[in-house]
Amino acid sequence: MIAKEGYPFIISALVATILFYIIPPFIWVTISILLLALFIWFFRDPERNTPVDENIAVSAADGKVVEVEEVEFKGEKYKKVGVFMNVFSVQVNRTPVTGTVTSIEHIPGKFVNASRPDASIINERNIVTFDTKHGQIIAVQVAGLVARRTVSYVKEGDLMSTGDRFGMIKFSSRVDHYFPLSAEITVKVDDNVKAGESIIAKF
Repeated sequence: MIAKEGYPFIISALVATILFYIIPPFIWVTISILLLALFIWFFRDPERNTPVDENIAVSAADGKVVEVEEVEFKGEKYKKVGVFMNVFSVQVNRTPVTGTVTSIEHIPGKFVNASRPDASIINERNIVTFDTKHGQIIAVQVAGLVARRTVSYVKEGDLMSTGDRFGMIKFSSRVDHYFPLSAEITVKVDDNVKAGESIIAKF
């Protein structure tokens, strides 16, 4: 007699045993090599040549600009730049402007396609706020359809320089940038940008 709770595990083990028996070893080796190459590619973290200029902001993410507009966020008006990261993008996020981390807020939510405009307000996300010489600047890591976890490398009180790594999002998503209204946005929708290198705003 076997408890009914054990059947899913037993059936899974049986299927795995059958697959390992009938599929030639070289196929498993090929799959393993492909997965290894995929993970190395996906988690790559190349060095970037960040422009040295106190009056610019760089993109926090690799990807395509999907949103440029004026919005209200947390009761204040900002200029927003949304960058969508696909599975081929570098997933490491970089600080857009030199400043001090004043807060990090994690908000649970859904996991709809991150390219949708409403993903910014309904998806799981991580809000990182920086106090800078140009005012408060916010970077929001938004989880997506595949991405299920945002990772933050920083803590409150950390002084970050432009282009410093502050986190990553696993398996594609988006990062939303919120700039003061005084900022001049230098990108438009459909532009491709690189984290830590591409200038997306000037002050």
